[in-house]
Amino acid sequence: MKASIIVIGTELTRGIIQDKHGSLISRELTNLGVHVSEIVALPDDGTIEAVLGALMRSSDLIIITGGLGPTSDDMTRSVIAEAAGCKLVRDEDSWAFLLEKLGDKAYGANSRQAMIPEGFTVIPNSNGTAPGFYGYGGRTLLVSLPGPPREMDPMFYDAVIPLVRSVLDLPDAERDEYSSFITAEAKLEELCEAADPSLEWGTRFQDYRISLYVSGKSRKERDEAVRKLSSMVGEHRIEKGSADALSILISSLKRHGATVSAAESCTGGLVSERLTSLPGSSAFMLGSVTSYAPSVKENVLGVRSETVNAYGTVSGECAIEMADGVRKLTGSDYSLSVTGVAGPDKDEGKDIGTVYLGFSGKDRKSESVLLRFSSWGRDSIRRKATVAAFILLAAYIEGENPESIVSGWNYI
Repeated sequence: MKASIIVIGTELTRGIIQDKHGSLISRELTNLGVHVSEIVALPDDGTIEAVLGALMRSSDLIIITGGLGPTSDDMTRSVIAEAAGCKLVRDEDSWAFLLEKLGDKAYGANSRQAMIPEGFTVIPNSNGTAPGFYGYGGRTLLVSLPGPPREMDPMFYDAVIPLVRSVLDLPDAERDEYSSFITAEAKLEELCEAADPSLEWGTRFQDYRISLYVSGKSRKERDEAVRKLSSMVGEHRIEKGSADALSILISSLKRHGATVSAAESCTGGLVSERLTSLPGSSAFMLGSVTSYAPSVKENVLGVRSETVNAYGTVSGECAIEMADGVRKLTGSDYSLSVTGVAGPDKDEGKDIGTVYLGFSGKDRKSESVLLRFSSWGRDSIRRKATVAAFILLAAYIEGENPESIVSGWNYI
């Protein structure tokens, strides 16, 4: 099978963002024995029409990402319909999904997202509003997927890879899924290769985690490679299945019938935003304090002035007193705190983010840990600190020692 890949987006062709879809799709297709002959990046200006026609003459499979939005320059669906010699029709299941998700906003321009080429099969999109679809144009299998990575990636892995396997009459591969936390994607791929280069490793970046897939050889050998990988990064950094740090924490809270509160400095409210992001969060999340200034730490949370004055906002003592203070203030069973340097600091010539996390519990000794995150800016440090706080609070609730856990952490 010969394949071509088309990635659509003016921001790609202008160099504003880097294309990752082409390399991901090409790598996975190559692993299946598909020969990828061309990867083409196109702007949102209708150029796809001529390019698609040319590629259909030489390709058995064409995968297209992008151009499925509701605006007038999103022309992928109409170009594919014309190339396949059919008309666009409204898919009723997609329309019902759109109505449920958008309400009255589904009418008008947004309604275009429920249109697909007649005779094509819909690929549902659980992370967005535009479904994907696939079908034949002549002898060429055409697959269209939305452009945003958080939408495209799961649709590609869950629907397109099994489709290609079916077309090629390949047996379903045993594939194990894990969730990786805090490690950068490039570093994770490097460590996977070191753990066992003969296995097939795949990664998918998601909000606050990376999905990790491993296939090949025997289950025993895959399990051993993942254990080796876990030992490289540290405890609780690789978890079985599809999970995120927030869900792991919530599971611990529910299992113990416990409540939580938070005191934040450098994360600026991100921890609290995540803890209140799910329906029903009021059952376990009692409250929070964003204490950016030392005066708020002292006057609201009861942090001792000598602690703030002596150490600034970067100390384990301050983190513990913040956690104790917000737990006392809210009456929660457990609390966490985050304080430190949100922007990059310097350590031995490296950009780092120095963060202390504090943990307090009704029947536990309060504890703190120091983490030094590799920095790609303020946002990366805040996100990493939030994920680490959730992982370690869940472990703390289960009776584990956070300081012992982070002593074995690498590549953060």
